[in-house]
Amino acid sequence: MAKAKTEEKLEFQAEVAKVLDLVIHSLYSNKEIFLRELISNASDACDKLRYLSLTESNLIDPGTELGITLSVNEKAKSLTISDNGIGMNHDELIENLGTIARSGTTAFLESLSGDEKKDADLIGQFGVGFYSCFSVAKKVEVITKRAGEDQAWLWASEGAGSFTIVEAERDTQGSTVTVYFDKDNKEYLEEARIRNIVKTYSDHISLPINLATTTEKEGKEEASIDQLNSGSAIWTRGKSDITEEQYKEFYHHVGHVFDDPWLTLHNRVEGKIEYTNLLYVPSSPPFDLMNPERKHKVKLYVKRVFITDDCEDLMPGYLRFVRGIVDSEDLPLNVSREMLQHNVLVGHIKKALVKRIFSELKKKATKKPEEYANFWNNFGAVLKEGLYEDHDNRDTLLELTRFNSTLNDDLLSLEDYVGRMNNGQEEIFYITGDDAQTLKTSPQIEGFKSKGVEVLLLTDPVDEFWLSMVGQFNEKPFKSVTSGDIDLGAIKRSDDAEEEKEKPEAADDADIAKLLIAFKEELGEAVKDVRASDRLTDSAVCLVAGEGDMDLHLARMLKQQGHMDVPSSARVLEINSTHALIKKLSGLTDDLTKKEDLQNMAHLLLDQARIIEGEAVADPAAFSKRLNTALAKGLV
Repeated sequence: MAKAKTEEKLEFQAEVAKVLDLVIHSLYSNKEIFLRELISNASDACDKLRYLSLTESNLIDPGTELGITLSVNEKAKSLTISDNGIGMNHDELIENLGTIARSGTTAFLESLSGDEKKDADLIGQFGVGFYSCFSVAKKVEVITKRAGEDQAWLWASEGAGSFTIVEAERDTQGSTVTVYFDKDNKEYLEEARIRNIVKTYSDHISLPINLATTTEKEGKEEASIDQLNSGSAIWTRGKSDITEEQYKEFYHHVGHVFDDPWLTLHNRVEGKIEYTNLLYVPSSPPFDLMNPERKHKVKLYVKRVFITDDCEDLMPGYLRFVRGIVDSEDLPLNVSREMLQHNVLVGHIKKALVKRIFSELKKKATKKPEEYANFWNNFGAVLKEGLYEDHDNRDTLLELTRFNSTLNDDLLSLEDYVGRMNNGQEEIFYITGDDAQTLKTSPQIEGFKSKGVEVLLLTDPVDEFWLSMVGQFNEKPFKSVTSGDIDLGAIKRSDDAEEEKEKPEAADDADIAKLLIAFKEELGEAVKDVRASDRLTDSAVCLVAGEGDMDLHLARMLKQQGHMDVPSSARVLEINSTHALIKKLSGLTDDLTKKEDLQNMAHLLLDQARIIEGEAVADPAAFSKRLNTALAKGLV
């Protein structure tokens, strides 16, 4: 570097120093991104020169390969980022590296709230990415020469209120940024650390990013150049230029998974908003699918520069199984990229991406139902979260949702269910629980099965929540079979119902009435009511929810999750007047010597109903004693 002839010192205004202090100490949550920022700036400089040289060929020598070179000086504890792009002259140095100075007005500072996140988002409008290097540096120097000009310039600052500009020497056009690290950030001198940062944030910069190293061998120094990035973003190529294997390799890289993708979505959107997406749906559930944080796994790029993999508003949580990237041409490359979820453009991109994914899922569901069934088994429980939280897409999600049922071993859609409802049936019946096979044998669905009425078997925890939010499908309300106000008598048997078994003769109505009264008196507040049932065909008893009460399975699930405010409503005990045990008990109501036995049986039958529902009996010791007494007396 030639000795400076004159030195020009420029003072930052007082308010600018405050802004710079905020940038250095508060703005960047992850310091390593300073290198991303400097590489991004270098890439932009090369892109600009490439563009201008189309009309001004004298700006660049023929055959010049534009690129970025990194090098480390361990003795000086510095890292340089050098490019052969457009470069800057004296005035451009002040303008481009003095953005804060030009924006640092009193009015701007008055708009700062003291909330670091909000202030950072505001400052991001002013394009201060270059200053991120002061979060790791004690001093920064920039040597630059504008393409087409002869004079080079040195800009230097310690980020403490002033900077200097002085004449310098440089052989070619472009800029070299030298970052002198403070004692706490020497890790960025390590070659492995540099390689990792470039691979993470800048792998798909189209220009080569080289690392220049010097090694001593046999007393001589040998220089070597190693390219750190792949230099070509796969998503920028045409589909016809990408092989299936290349798609798979990128899926493994971006998704950090080992299976093959089930669905690949690669398209470019042009118009008011321009972006490219390369998204994948896995063929098997990722290990972190049910992580409580519910973070999606889509990475955001802007003009092929990695921005973040934590932009909440880019993809809804219920599509967190989707892997891939989105590359925008319109989003700003500035410091506010950490807060891009606040950008309106991100919301538009998200809406379009969700629509695109749904469109492809619909095609699969229609044309390849067996493949779609596998997808649903893998990700259906997650996708149904959208029914609860995404009102705008609820109708589409309902079309995509699939169910197990009592009448079909294959998955069915709600449209299929409604299309084969029985005459007189006005509701979509369902039962919730932990296991489909257990639900199929539940006493509550015996009456439905006898009439050939289809019941949906819902076993995902989220089912309890979206049902109350959705309410109905095609004007047919959802109805739990555990609800106490179902009138099966209004529904006619289906033509394909199983041949109806010959019903045993029911107990005398008067005797059943007496038994109901006796049970009510004995059980008291333990039950809301005791009544005869038309839903039971094989079982003696079952529990149902009273009108307006919470579904049995939902209440039990909430209690298991520690929700202490769940109302402990008493249930309705329904009895089957055709069951042999109930008939025998009803014949004992007038025998005063059997009163104690009837009282014990009332509690036993209530505990039995609780056990069938998966609930614990109220008093295990009393239950065991009553059961032993009943067995000894031969009442069962």
